[in-house]
Amino acid sequence: MRKHFGTDGIRGQANTWPMDAETALKVGMAAGRLFMRDDNNHRVVIGKDTRLSGYMIESALAAGFLSVGMNVFQFGPLPTPAVAMLTRSLRADLGVMISASHNPFCDNGIKLFGPDGYKLSDDQEHEIERLIHEGIGEPAASEKIGRAKRIEDAQARYIEFAKRTFPKELRLEGLRVVVDCANGAAYRVAPTALWELGAEVFPLGVEPNGLNINDKCGSTAPERLCERVRELRADVGIALDGDADRVILVNEKGHIIDGDQVLALIAGTWSAAGRLSGGGVVATVMSNLGLERRLQHLGLTLERTKVGDRYVVERMRTGGFNVGGEQSGHIVLSDFTTTGDGLIAALQVLGVVVASGRPVSEVCSCFEPVPQVLTSVRYTDGNPLESALVKSAIAEGEQRLAGNGRLVIRASGTEPVIRVMGEGDDEKLVRAVVRDIAGAVKDSAARAAAA
Repeated sequence: MRKHFGTDGIRGQANTWPMDAETALKVGMAAGRLFMRDDNNHRVVIGKDTRLSGYMIESALAAGFLSVGMNVFQFGPLPTPAVAMLTRSLRADLGVMISASHNPFCDNGIKLFGPDGYKLSDDQEHEIERLIHEGIGEPAASEKIGRAKRIEDAQARYIEFAKRTFPKELRLEGLRVVVDCANGAAYRVAPTALWELGAEVFPLGVEPNGLNINDKCGSTAPERLCERVRELRADVGIALDGDADRVILVNEKGHIIDGDQVLALIAGTWSAAGRLSGGGVVATVMSNLGLERRLQHLGLTLERTKVGDRYVVERMRTGGFNVGGEQSGHIVLSDFTTTGDGLIAALQVLGVVVASGRPVSEVCSCFEPVPQVLTSVRYTDGNPLESALVKSAIAEGEQRLAGNGRLVIRASGTEPVIRVMGEGDDEKLVRAVVRDIAGAVKDSAARAAAA
């Protein structure tokens, strides 16, 4: 069984297992041992977001890598996609991002990238866990201990990389952009890249203090961004999450544009230009039925995976797709990146806006979403999805929606939460079904906690 790794690396409450210093040290030693090359230039790069606990985790990981003979390059605050890109660019054996993405500051996580810039496979994660539990082996000889150094130009490298993904013939002059960086990893790079491309930039969430990442800001809480777009009469709002691998847009009217609309826009634009590979898009089971219908209208397919951008990327690689993502805003454009990149996805949308001369509200209204209801139920004990009560409620809900909608009920891979999603053309029916299933989950969780 997987003890450390979830759907997106290792994640948990900071300073408690598995996100404590001791575990981070062992992960560094095990991952370093697994990815050591035969030559003497063993190299790992480490980036992080702005969480207070990042310093502790970074130091412990670095110590682990150094002890097995790997040289450590430390970037400081940098988006997850930048770490993936620089892993390849710097010919590193391994890349590490210390972040819990959209979670609050009290959590943290470790995401690992192979030398190709892609997240590790399940087999590689299993091997790291095996080494941790069965023995990592002898540390490096005294003269073989690795060296550590800070890479001062990592942010500048990523800014230039991101800018190069924007159409060369276009500029953002005259565009008023509000960008919310969630007090996270992109708090410097995102506003800078947008400004250098010519936009008039109004930054939000760019004053991290170690404790305010994702706190009432960013892609998971875009209300403030919506207000600022309206107040400033801006053309667009861009909301990133704590590690900037996801994006939510806001049009000039202050209305939210989710990842499904972004996928539809990019897929349609790239298809018309002959740039779309694979004949469609890869998304997860959570993407709206309206996206699927829009793609069908364009003669394109929608392939669904489990929730998690790593599963989207895996399907993209096996199927030859170059556009994929999640409704939550993870947009993977493999012509540019190996993982979700919120800034680059936003730049692709802005390129269409500038080229067309139309407002964001028109450009990003690609389809009418089917009514979709999502609720989350937190639990403390047991496995509510194994409860007979919950199974019965789900079966009844599926019967009520048969032919007119669908249900997705799943356990979160990063926190003790059951997510219940339903969608269909009859919103009233969907809400009733989701409410009944969520109620059954709550009852089951309460019984388990009382037992």
